[in-house]
Amino acid sequence: MPAKIIPTLRYRDAAAAIEWLCHAFGFAKHLVVPGEEGSIAHAQLTFADGMIMLGSAHDDEFGRLQKPPADVGGVGTQSPYIIIADADAHHARAVAAGARVVTPLHDPDYGGRAYACLDPEGHLWNFGTYDPWA
Repeated sequence: MPAKIIPTLRYRDAAAAIEWLCHAFGFAKHLVVPGEEGSIAHAQLTFADGMIMLGSAHDDEFGRLQKPPADVGGVGTQSPYIIIADADAHHARAVAAGARVVTPLHDPDYGGRAYACLDPEGHLWNFGTYDPWA
């Protein structure tokens, strides 16, 4: 079986994050498991043949190891890179949904077209047409 890497994220308002990620970035709900008091115990969102998993931030064993950016000074320690077909169209969709662009659309020296932005809770996302597998 080939290895698959699936980024995981924690959100203060995971239900709102799921809706925003689907609207702004084009993710699709694969599985959403509600938790207690409106929280999200576990969610899987797909994008083409890729996936992310996310859930509500909690003060539990795992929650003490992974936190939303706002809980650690507003910065992240990792960021997913997602291969897209059309960076300009994706960028326009994300901006229209309120994404805060932190690296404008550009053509990196290694190829492709890319940009980076923050979602409403401060997670850093990188999108580009460069495919290192191609």
